Amino acid sequence: MTQPSQSTPAVVDLSPTDLAQAPNDPLVIDVRSRLEYRTGHASGARNLSLPRILLGLGVSPWFLPQWFRELSPDQPIAVICLTAHRSPIAAKQLVKAGFTTVYNITGGMIEWRRLSL
Repeated sequence: MTQPSQSTPAVVDLSPTDLAQAPNDPLVIDVRSRLEYRTGHASGARNLSLPRILLGLGVSPWFLPQWFRELSPDQPIAVICLTAHRSPIAAKQLVKAGFTTVYNITGGMIEWRRLSL
């Protein structure tokens, strides 16, 4: 696991196992739909769908929930979806928005469940 450089933030891929062992305890954001999230999610994960992230960061911050708008740009964030298709898109947008430590969870919830984390 490598840390992104503070001068040039970048998305870092982490496996679900690496996330479980991450020392900086990132906030996990599940970018699936609310229905998908309700069928099961990573422990402690907050739900914020990819469309809301894209609208909130691109059109109006009022599409984003208050808890998200209050996050510090230094807050480490790990992004997860079902298969790691949507999460890289969200992660790149978070970096563009100024977040300095953003992780993409490889394998998504499929891998998370397979590993029984």
